[in-house]
Amino acid sequence: MIGHFFRIILIQPLINLLVLGYNFVPGHDVGVVIILVTLIVRLILAPSFHKSIKSQKNMTALQPKLNEIREKHKNDREAQAKEMMALYKEYNISPFSSCLPLLIQLPILIALYQVFIISLRGTTDLGTYLYHFVHNPGHLNPLFLHYINLAKPNFILGILAGITQFFQSKMLIPRQSSNDPTQKAMQLQTLYILPIITIIISLRLPAGLPLYWLATTVFSIAQQYYIMRATPAA
Repeated sequence: MIGHFFRIILIQPLINLLVLGYNFVPGHDVGVVIILVTLIVRLILAPSFHKSIKSQKNMTALQPKLNEIREKHKNDREAQAKEMMALYKEYNISPFSSCLPLLIQLPILIALYQVFIISLRGTTDLGTYLYHFVHNPGHLNPLFLHYINLAKPNFILGILAGITQFFQSKMLIPRQSSNDPTQKAMQLQTLYILPIITIIISLRLPAGLPLYWLATTVFSIAQQYYIMRATPAA
């Protein structure tokens, strides 16, 4: 039941969007289509990402006050948490909003993995997934720029996905570091461990997925840069 629902809501629409783009893009370059699909997905999800990035910026601005609370109640975790929550409420900030992009991206990544397996490896009949108004090309040429096979893992795209993930994570780390050891450890994991995990996973999956991750991360970096500069902190 859940698998069928996941197919109807995410997998099938994404396959149709990919094939529709493939039919119209000059040269039928599926890599270009994946980048275009990435931009469409990002534009659809832009409001939620915008809200999350603004909240992250406001959290960064509150870092000095949060450090003061940690120092003031360093021996009383309960009082520390209570005063922090009061501060978040005062500035209308959710400390969990930065997790929103990951929670949104995760089901899309799982769906895209299935989409690339189905559409790029040529072992499944695309016609069983396509809407009646979408022309069935029979199979998709998996080559990107006539060279990179997106149906197989690719070292270069995997490394680039990890590098861009590092720069995106670095933008989210407050310049004034936290005094909380737990938060410092989380920041360290976000900055270094997450990009390494991205590379390891990317090197094991069809290259279409790290290409999507690379494109969406570049888009996210541009969005974060714009919001950080254009939006005053709360």
